[in-house]
This record gives sequence, structure tokens and C-alpha cells, in this order.
Amino acid sequence: MNKQEIYALLSSRKIWHEVTEHKAVFNMAEVAEIALPYPEADAKNLFIRDDKKRNYYLITVKGDKRADLKAFRRQNNTRPLTFASDQEMMDILGLIPGAVTPLGLLNDQEHKVTFWLDQSFLEGEGRIGVHPNDNTATVWLKTEDLLRLLRENGTKITLFEV
Repeated sequence: MNKQEIYALLSSRKIWHEVTEHKAVFNMAEVAEIALPYPEADAKNLFIRDDKKRNYYLITVKGDKRADLKAFRRQNNTRPLTFASDQEMMDILGLIPGAVTPLGLLNDQEHKVTFWLDQSFLEGEGRIGVHPNDNTATVWLKTEDLLRLLRENGTKITLFEV
């Protein structure tokens, strides 16, 4: 699914969302340079895999938090972890570097990726800001709506504390 298909899906499902169009961003430092309406809900996404390329993970945390992969490995008893390659990202999620987003999991036809979400996205307003499979916009939605979409897609989801 591309950006327009994501917007169409959200609209057809009557899922509340707001869109912030912006310049292409490739990291959190560049995101910090743009004015976002809900900066506290902005997400940082890491697409990682184990050293045998058997298990893939999309880890999503709040933008101001650090994802500690060594701690993640210890807590979840995984094999050594590394970032997935650009080619794996394209083949599995249909995304380019800088555009990693939970909405890319809708492209994971084989359900290879387990989604790990920082449970703090469910607190307060329960809002999350993610790319719509393109790094030139951020789409804001209710975290519960995102989780429902992914569950209906067959995505394995784990909530965790960062």
C-alpha cells in the first residue's frame, strides 16, 4: 500500500486521522526540525532481525525514547539482533529507509514481522503519529485503531514497556 492507499483505507474504515505533510525526513533529528501538531505522540520505528534472518521485528517507541536492542534481546531471549537491510525492508514491508512505519506491516503478506509497540502510546490521548508508508507525511491516529487494523491484517503484536 502506498500513501494514497493508506489514506483511502483509513477513510473507508471511518478511522479518525489527521495528516501533516512535510519534507522528506530520514531520522529523528530531521523530524525535530518540522512543526508537528502532536510531537508527544510521534513514533520512532526500528526494523530489526536476528542474525539468522528467521525473526523480524518492528519496534515502535515514542520519539523521545531510546530503544535499547541489547536490553530487548535479553528481555525476550532472542538471537543477536541487527538492523534489517534496505532490501529486506523493501521485500517485506515495501518501504524505503526513512519511511519505516507500522502501516508498512499491512504490506507484510507472509506475516514475517512481529510488531512491538511501546505501551505508553495507549496512555493519555492514546494518539500515535506514523508515516503513511512514505516519509513526506505523518498520519496521526488513535493507537487502538492502528492496533485493530494490524490485528485484522494478521500481524502479531506485543505491547511492552520502554
